[in-house]
Amino acid sequence: MKILVIEDDIDAAGFLLKAFAEAGHNAIHAAEGENGYHLASTEEFDVLIVDRMLPKMDGLTILKNLRENGDNTPALFLSALGEVDDRVEGLRSGGDDYLPKPYAFSELLARVEILGRRVRGEEQETTLSVGDLELDRLSHTVKRAGVDIPLQPREYRLLEYLMQNAGRVVTRTMLLEKVWDYHFDPQTNVIDVHISRLRTKIDKEFDEPMLQTIRGSGYKLSSPD
Repeated sequence: MKILVIEDDIDAAGFLLKAFAEAGHNAIHAAEGENGYHLASTEEFDVLIVDRMLPKMDGLTILKNLRENGDNTPALFLSALGEVDDRVEGLRSGGDDYLPKPYAFSELLARVEILGRRVRGEEQETTLSVGDLELDRLSHTVKRAGVDIPLQPREYRLLEYLMQNAGRVVTRTMLLEKVWDYHFDPQTNVIDVHISRLRTKIDKEFDEPMLQTIRGSGYKLSSPD
């Protein structure tokens, strides 16, 4: 996902950008309200994360202006103002969710990913299954034949996308756009490396392989059956 973080606390924003990158998402930072509003108005984002108290333009004004101009990008308020009236005001101004500070990043990540799936119209199942391979979107856990398979965040996102497209060939371009948020070819072997690691984890210890390389086309995940 492509996420815009509008936050004037540089340290807090730096933490979020690093954490989202580790979770497989592309986060962009705006340090004050006017710049954040400009970016949100001129570029496409999957989710906006907006602090309420910002220099030059506050978060409530940003969301009100966006909604008045027909921009319905999902937005989550992240604010130290956490009283009930504050949350209600944020939601009424156009916010889709509201998370008071301090917060747990795991909760923020789950809320942001739910908002992103909602706008993309993806299915809302909490569990994906292909054969004996299961992925739980709520706990971010993966099992095959009941055996836990630990994955790094990018490996998890890669597997999630492959499972969403089970039985179909997924091209390198599709993976770059949907898993890495690249809209160009970086001319690296990043996909090969992650596919190799993922194949080792989900196939090596099991009798039937599931992840196939389709020469000249891409990759396909399918049930051994």
